[in-house]
Amino acid sequence: MPDKIKLKKIDIYSFVLILIIFSADRLSKMYVIKLIQTQEKEFFIFDFLNITLNWNTGIAFGLLSFNANTIYHLISALILLIIIYLIYLVVLSDSFGKLMISFIIGGATGNLFDRLTYFAVPDFLDFHIKNYHWFTFNIADIFISMGILVIILREFIFKEKT
Repeated sequence: MPDKIKLKKIDIYSFVLILIIFSADRLSKMYVIKLIQTQEKEFFIFDFLNITLNWNTGIAFGLLSFNANTIYHLISALILLIIIYLIYLVVLSDSFGKLMISFIIGGATGNLFDRLTYFAVPDFLDFHIKNYHWFTFNIADIFISMGILVIILREFIFKEKT
């Protein structure tokens, strides 16, 4: 019986983490959208970081950009199905897996919300070295990437050899 209580407690923590990531992502996007709309320019934070608003109609990092049409909606539906599957994986995973999958779900739900609300995802973090720019991204993308990267590293580097 105590194991079930412990499992439920961990699942509640996962849900709270997902809400925190989703909220941080939403708040950051709303702030940047408002800031850019009122100032109508990009902001230079450091020599290597700008805040500039780009509307991403594609998938990760602006790849395969689409207008709001059937393909776009099919991709959004696929993302929703993946989120549902990830929720199932949270229930099955150990504590560390729950944490990393919660990172992915929190970010993915933030971006899915934008896809359904704006028919695009607002990306605003622009890292660059001189004129060489990385893809513009947002807070949700950071958590999705961290979760995926750590899961991959765990599988290939830290997994016990059988």
